[in-house]
Amino acid sequence: MAVTYTWTIPTVERTLSDGGINVIHWRCTGVDGDHSASSYGTTGHTPDASADGFIAYDSVTEANCIAWVQAALDKDATEAAIAADIATQKTPTTGAGQPWAA
Repeated sequence: MAVTYTWTIPTVERTLSDGGINVIHWRCTGVDGDHSASSYGTTGHTPDASADGFIAYDSVTEANCIAWVQAALDKDATEAAIAADIATQKTPTTGAGQPWAA
């Protein structure tokens, strides 16, 4: 199977005076069958309320935020790290436990 990625935005932070979003909290989750992994982070933004294309807080969609996040970070590297985590889960190279408790 291939890894399926889902990007979500748990919350954003904004400047109250102009409604510009300056921090976006994001999560990317990858799922491959019974295995999953995720990454969580934030990206900083400097919105300009006078710029063409500015979207005020009340009009921003999750899709807008996901696009801004993916433009601000290396989307492919983020998804590759999640895929690597899932690959390790599927074929572990290390283990832990108590051999005397087996």
